[in-house]
Parts: sequence; structure tokens; C-alpha cells
Amino acid sequence: MWLTLAFASAALLGLYDVAKKRALTANAVLPVLLLNTLFSSLLFLPVILSAERGLGWFDGTVLASVPGMPAAHGLVALKSSIVLTSWIFGYFAMKHLPLTIVGPINATRPVLVLVGAMALFGERLNAWQWTGVVLALVSLVLLGRSSRREGVDFVRNRWVLCLAAAAMTGAASGLYDKYIVARLDPVFVQSWYNLYQLGMMAVVVAILWLPRRRTTAPFHWSWAIPFISIFLSLADFAYLMALREEEAMIAVVSMIRRGSVVVSFGCGALLLHERNLRAKAVDLLFIIAGLFFLWRGSL
Repeated sequence: MWLTLAFASAALLGLYDVAKKRALTANAVLPVLLLNTLFSSLLFLPVILSAERGLGWFDGTVLASVPGMPAAHGLVALKSSIVLTSWIFGYFAMKHLPLTIVGPINATRPVLVLVGAMALFGERLNAWQWTGVVLALVSLVLLGRSSRREGVDFVRNRWVLCLAAAAMTGAASGLYDKYIVARLDPVFVQSWYNLYQLGMMAVVVAILWLPRRRTTAPFHWSWAIPFISIFLSLADFAYLMALREEEAMIAVVSMIRRGSVVVSFGCGALLLHERNLRAKAVDLLFIIAGLFFLWRGSL
């Protein structure tokens, strides 16, 4: 079941990336991210009210939750700060880089999770899974070569560096998720971490964007913004429910979730008409092959 949930999360993440790219085009990054946290919080606000006030609105459903102790809220607040850091870097990179570059780079993020999972949780991969990891690394090397045709230098481009920072903090978040979900209810985690992110993001916008809003990129409303929150909330819910199962391996779940690149790449080609698709398609094939080997090794 955890594999099915991981693949569902991957498909939803692909749609999330497409909505994010649409919303960020010629738009101010920080207000878009603030609205994302706002809509995500509103989606789960009924869950919080039901649990904290004992209303029982979701009893007997997958959204049933319980109130948390102060220590639990501290763990969730830490998760919020890690994820928000990753998002800020990732949103700026998404705005300035083609989606057909961002998707494949993000698809290699689980390699960092793999190293951490082996060190922290004692997870071990079999030959099939190791083959999948190697193929993912090869795809990253090939992508670096093909991206030079679009003037994107992986070593010197600051938006690629932002994407790398997003990947590292995102990997740290994935490892922390494995730790926190083993101790807390996944619905409690997701509902409250959205709310904490909203508070943190409001402070960031007030300090970094509002004083400079007349001299930076202007903000304009896009209907893609609420869809960012919808797709992300559904993807995270499937992800956390997958991790709740005892046999779930964080390294494998994280790699499968990067299969979102198939959806984002297809939309980048068909809807956004991005360039250099033939070379990038070869990179994508290596990623898909890597995901297949990971799936086969998990059966």
C-alpha cells in the first residue's frame, strides 16, 4: 500500500510543480508562497478545530486527528522551518529556470535522502535499488551537459545554486519526516505544520518583501496559486500516510515521489513550450529507468 501512496504522491507533485511555475511567471515570489501557506492552512483548519475542540467531525475517517502536547508542536514547528527554507530557495529557482530543468534536478534529490537514511535509520538497498540510484546520478550529469545549450551553467548559475540548497534542505526534511511520523499522527503533523508555516511566512514577507515591493517584481493574482496548495496538500497527505506504514523505506518513497518529473516535464513541453526537449528527454528516460529499478527492488 505504501508504494501505491508514494506513486500517487508523485503524480500530484508533478501537477503541483506545473501550478507553481504558472503562478510564479512574471510574479513576486514571496507573496505567492505566503498565499500558498494560507490556502494550505485553510484546507486543514477544520481538522484542527475538530481535534482541538473535540467536535468529532472526522471521526472514523482518514482525517481523524488528536490534540498534541507542547513537545509535539515543537517537533512540527521545526519541520515547518526546514520545509519553508527549502521552499523559499526552490520557488526562486522555479521562477528563473525552465521547468524541464528544475524537474529532473529535483528528481535526483532522494540520493541525498538515501545517504542520510543509511546513516541514520540503517536502511539498506538491494542490487535493484542501487541500480536505480546510479541511473538517477547519471541523469543529473547528462542534464548538466544538455542545460548548457540554454545558457544554464550548473556551477555558476545562482538559481541552480538555489535549487541545490532547496534539494539539501528538502532531503533534511525527508529524513526528519521519517523520524517525526513514527512519533506523531500524520494528520496532526500536516495540519499544524501548514499553520506554523503561515505564521513564519507572514514574518518573512513583512520583513523582506513589503518594504521593497515598489522596487521588486510586482505581485499579481493567478488562479494557479490556489491549485498549488490543493495539489501539494494532497501529495503531502499521501506521502505521510505512506511513511506511517512500518515497512515503508524513506529512501524508496522519496525516490518514487521524484517520479513527478514525468508530469512536470510533459507539461513543460506541451503547455509551456520549453526548448531543448530531445536532450532532456534522454535524461528523463534515465530517471524513469531508475524509478523502475527502485520499484522492482521494493517488491
